[in-house]
Amino acid sequence: MEIKTEDIRCGKCPLRAKYDHKPKSFAGKFWRFHINFCPGWRIYMQSLPAEERVKIATQYQQKKFM
Repeated sequence: MEIKTEDIRCGKCPLRAKYDHKPKSFAGKFWRFHINFCPGWRIYMQSLPAEERVKIATQYQQKKFM
């Protein structure tokens, strides 16, 4: 199954919004765990301009995208 950039909705993910609002909630912790191996998140991050990618990687402490 091929994942297309236009199909990825990571920028508007409801779980991401929950993490942003309350990072210590179960949903927030689950989302943070999930982005470590999610192929959609990886494609989303790689599709961003370098400046924005570093900003988001810093916000979510993801060294592999910095």
